Amino acid sequence: MSHFAKVNNGIVTKVIVAEQDFIDSYNDSDEGVWIQTSINTCGGVHLGQDRKPDGGIALRGNFAGAGYIYDSQKDVFIPPKPFNSWVLNETTYSWDAPVPMPNDDKKYIWDESTINWIEVTQ
Repeated sequence: MSHFAKVNNGIVTKVIVAEQDFIDSYNDSDEGVWIQTSINTCGGVHLGQDRKPDGGIALRGNFAGAGYIYDSQKDVFIPPKPFNSWVLNETTYSWDAPVPMPNDDKKYIWDESTINWIEVTQ
């Protein structure tokens, strides 16, 4: 069995697990197309059962989810943009903050009004 994303006008509306022959014969009232996605693909990398990169072939950038964008030119699924200031990483097909999060073992949240990370102190 494989995962398939229903894409309508470039937006993923749902993801199901099915056999290819079911997808080939499936006919519902929704418009759109079914496109295979892989639960083992994240950030343009194939992950093993331990969720670590295993050198396998990544399928379409990311595992699709409802609300994701399907870019048919690049043949990738892109998650929804979390903040207006964030920029699409063309290698991982995920969104990067314009300011890197500090790497100091503290917890941070993104503050779009200041375009910066704010330490969580609670």
